Amino acid sequence: MAAETDSMDAETDSMLQLAAEAFRSKNFDLAADIYECQLAGLGDAGSRQELMVKRADALAFGGKFTEAFGVYRQAAEIERLRPVHLSNLIDYLSGSIIRRQDGAGEAAAAPAAPRCGGCCGGGGEGLSCRICLSFLFEPVTLPCGHCFCKKCLERERKEKERPVVCKECRDSSRVADVQSYRVNVVLSNLLAKWFPSVQQAGRLRREGNGLYAEKKMEAALEKYNRAVRIAPMDHILFSNRSQIHSSLKHYEKALRDAEMACRLMPHWSKGHVRKAQALVSLGRTEEALREYLVCLSIEPDCKLAKTEAHKLLSDLLAPVTNQVPEHISDCSIILSSRVHIKNNIVAHLQNFSPSLFSSQFSLSSNAPGPERSEGNGVKGQAKAEFKRLDHCFLLKRKWPSTEEEDGGKERGCDPKRAKSEPTTESLRFMVGDVFDPTDLECSLCMRLFYEPVTTPCGHTFCLQCLERCLDHNPKCPLCKEELSEYLVQRQYCKTALMEKLISTYFPSELMEREKVHQEEMAELSNLNKNVPIFVCTMAFPTVPCPLHIFEPCYRLMIRRCMETGTNCFGMCLGDNLKGFADYGCLLEICDVKFFSDGRSVVDTIGRRRFKVIQHSQRDGYNTADIEYLEDVKVEGVAERELQSLHDAVYDQALVWVNSLKAEQKDRIEGHFGPMPDKDSELQASPNGPSWCWWLLAVLPLEGRAQLPFLALTSLKDRLSGIRKVLLFMSQSRHR
Repeated sequence: MAAETDSMDAETDSMLQLAAEAFRSKNFDLAADIYECQLAGLGDAGSRQELMVKRADALAFGGKFTEAFGVYRQAAEIERLRPVHLSNLIDYLSGSIIRRQDGAGEAAAAPAAPRCGGCCGGGGEGLSCRICLSFLFEPVTLPCGHCFCKKCLERERKEKERPVVCKECRDSSRVADVQSYRVNVVLSNLLAKWFPSVQQAGRLRREGNGLYAEKKMEAALEKYNRAVRIAPMDHILFSNRSQIHSSLKHYEKALRDAEMACRLMPHWSKGHVRKAQALVSLGRTEEALREYLVCLSIEPDCKLAKTEAHKLLSDLLAPVTNQVPEHISDCSIILSSRVHIKNNIVAHLQNFSPSLFSSQFSLSSNAPGPERSEGNGVKGQAKAEFKRLDHCFLLKRKWPSTEEEDGGKERGCDPKRAKSEPTTESLRFMVGDVFDPTDLECSLCMRLFYEPVTTPCGHTFCLQCLERCLDHNPKCPLCKEELSEYLVQRQYCKTALMEKLISTYFPSELMEREKVHQEEMAELSNLNKNVPIFVCTMAFPTVPCPLHIFEPCYRLMIRRCMETGTNCFGMCLGDNLKGFADYGCLLEICDVKFFSDGRSVVDTIGRRRFKVIQHSQRDGYNTADIEYLEDVKVEGVAERELQSLHDAVYDQALVWVNSLKAEQKDRIEGHFGPMPDKDSELQASPNGPSWCWWLLAVLPLEGRAQLPFLALTSLKDRLSGIRKVLLFMSQSRHR
């Protein structure tokens, strides 16, 4: 008997796994049939409820929503459905919105909020925060180079309880504590100068929030009324004022403001949350549920919307009792009788099928498209600012008469004046009177920003200007805040919005700035004239030469070599009279490791020998005009004699290397690598055999004794010199 029971349990488990696999494979009909079969022989109430919910999920996803609802309701009669039971249903309902919009060809219904492309008028696109989709207020620049409102970042960190992720590039690797990032000084001043009224509305909003936190509702409402009159196209003002109205129990006004926020910005999830909250307060729970689902279609991980949607669905599916949830205010409408609740809930929840979203609850059906609703607002503000006109712009569509009567006075807008919009060219013309190149000048070089980067302390500089300052001191050049952590990352991302503003409004000035930069780079990349010279030690072709860089002038030199793409500089011995020797070796940078204090270890390898024609300096480091050296090739008898000499000296060198102590040999090979083999073609390289240079690097000779070998262009003379040194070393050892 026990064996038979075990066999049945195993068969049941196998069938349930098959059903789960069918659901994952989107074979929903098969999954529903299997769950129905398994329910037939199941007596435990808890287990029955679990299987009934799974069957209902499969029916819903299979498009049989009416039948699914009946199964959900039967499951709710066993025990009130918990959030875990309703998760798939919530996903299905919110997903239906996206699927319907995609099917209708309306890309606006994508779950990710769109860029506020037109919020700032022609050419000024992008002056909005990607989180709140409103005009940037107190902009903060993240290390990735993208800007957001300071309060939005702080709220994002607090609400999501996880590291802030950039909404533009999805990067979170370099974003530390957002509270340590300061407002971007240049950008904040620029926006205040360009859009003073919008900034004033932002300040009123902040003051209103402070009063709301102090529970001074009437005073907070007055601040928001003033702000709305100044910026009547700002969806956040309507959303926040909706919350204030709700706190004052003005639920109809709260709903009106929330609806306005949704019209102005259909793809902003918080507006739909505000609308849902107002609807719940008015007892319109089915409509509230729809709004929470719309919110989840835009922002799937919105915790508040998910929690409230679970709660409302659970209430709607719960068996009829005399207990009415507190948040459902009108029980006469919702729970008047068992017959009414059965029919009414079925009707309402059937409306959540995809057909609902094709008309009533399309994200764009009751509101203009995102570009129009976003574009008119700040465009109108810009025109009002630059022409100093005392009027505002509204959406082109006419408001309902109730809103015109009840809300027009609060919004302080005249619909008759909202007829024209500034074009890209007209806005650029108007900007010219207010916005000049000096607003975007680097405080270090006093030129137009080129590759602007913003530090965590909020100050903006040209990339190269900042790096040169950090070479000398790891602190902000303006406020002296410590930037050691910023320095060690060495990932200076350009401030995207600043670059866009410069390219949009000052194209000619930017072209001139780029021309100067390109001329500088062309001069720096010339490996014959003004070649940077590192005055330090002897270096040889093909031989590694690791360097420890700590002096500011050499930090600049190494960075310039990398920026130009040459990755090369010269290495020469010091000279008391000339500053550095007349012969040297060109080194190529292979790798650089940076440290938090600005120091670096640079791995290089020797490439070509050169002779110095002229000594000079640039920005604190030495430079030189040079000509490259090559060995003179020989032929015939001279070539055969050279080959014989080469083989003899190579064997002699091999004997000396093998005579070294094991520790000494390991140390040499760890630094320079093993001794190279003989080249197949003796004169193939203009520098001669690589083993010669390796040997000269490891022989215990002073730099002054090594230097003449670098200047020789005769391989025969170089080999003869090496033989004499090896002979001397051998004789010294025997003594």
